[in-house]
Amino acid sequence: MFLKIRRDTLIILLLAFMLIVSGRLMTYMAFASSTEESEGIPIAGVIIKGNDIVPISSIRANIAGAGFRSGSYIRGDVLVTSRRELPLNEAIANAEEFATRTTIPGTRLTPIVAADIKVDIETGIVTVNVIEDFSTVDVRGGTI
Repeated sequence: MFLKIRRDTLIILLLAFMLIVSGRLMTYMAFASSTEESEGIPIAGVIIKGNDIVPISSIRANIAGAGFRSGSYIRGDVLVTSRRELPLNEAIANAEEFATRTTIPGTRLTPIVAADIKVDIETGIVTVNVIEDFSTVDVRGGTI
């Protein structure tokens, strides 16, 4: 039994087949050429919440001083930076201390009284929650 197919229908079917095959081939090539995370989970970014007066850039610079910056990565429970390797819980404690030492630019005022840092070890996102309390800030000798 012979099926009658018009020429334009055959061309459309062939084009659809070629699109499907090329899509599958592109998907495979994208997967095959993707870089593998052999080192660990890279630090993707730092999200800062709860600040009103202290600039985000100042807090982010101090958190970067604790090791949570681009180029660092998490391997298991260890934070690996370009200079050292340290346990993740120690790096979090250091970052919390550095965040509380953040000053308002141009002054010596440190209004951040507490910082809570959460690190997502699957995505590499660092979330910093800070609490500013100006009732405990010594303003008398605060300017430079």
